[in-house]
Amino acid sequence: MIEQLTIVGLGLIGGSLALALKQAGMVSRVTAYARRQETIDEAIGLGVIDSGSTDMGLAVAGASVVVVATPVGVMAEMFELLRPHLTPQMVLTDVGSTKGSVVAAASQAFGQLPAGFVPGHPIAGTEENGVAAAFAELYQGRRVILTPLDSSSEPSVSTIRQMWQACGAEVVEMGVEHHDEVLAATSHLPHMLAFALVDTLARMDESEEIFEFAAGGFRDFTRIASSNPAMWHDICLANRGALLAVLQRFSADLGELTRAIENGDSEHLLQTFRRAKGARDRFAEKF
Repeated sequence: MIEQLTIVGLGLIGGSLALALKQAGMVSRVTAYARRQETIDEAIGLGVIDSGSTDMGLAVAGASVVVVATPVGVMAEMFELLRPHLTPQMVLTDVGSTKGSVVAAASQAFGQLPAGFVPGHPIAGTEENGVAAAFAELYQGRRVILTPLDSSSEPSVSTIRQMWQACGAEVVEMGVEHHDEVLAATSHLPHMLAFALVDTLARMDESEEIFEFAAGGFRDFTRIASSNPAMWHDICLANRGALLAVLQRFSADLGELTRAIENGDSEHLLQTFRRAKGARDRFAEKF
């Protein structure tokens, strides 16, 4: 049981966590920090939180667990605001899609990383934004990656693991650098491709006709291009090293595919498509 959970940044991810823990009976009280009082009032009205404040000190006072659920681009600012109010008894975690940048921001803000700090990343979300989009079932059957640090205490890691498990999530652990490499390939690259494809087609002269006759495959592939542009801008810059590596790998493979089409290389095309289908079929049950 978490006596008091404080969410820093009210949106889909933090709001859904609060609702899931309330539904599971795993939290006694939920408070929140937000920059706008209107956001706090909306979250209270929706039953997501019990109280909140635009003052960080008031928001986290008495918290047993603090979850920073803002975009990665503003986490450094949130850690700075948290620093005077974080106590040794508090367990601190985040939901950032990149971990190297988050750990660096925490190190900059706190100096010595707190024993209660356990970086985390729920692999869940929708194209919707804001606390009004939150729902308790978001994490059911989803994975949450924890990246404990050498400084993270085992009781703190256990607390965050149990928190996410109470939401119905499968919790796994990996190193910070490995997390960023894996997510660059499995999440960040697909978003870049979806954004780039839609932007390319939208700037073509026949764009209206192209989108009018787009089939289901196009809709499914480009769904994630409706995601928050500012959030993905931050993720690209925060994880640019790992993202550049996988983008360069993909660009090279796409170049080979382009040359195969130019040269009428039937065998290369078939091998590529068969490998892709085989890989997709093998892992389909994990999605």
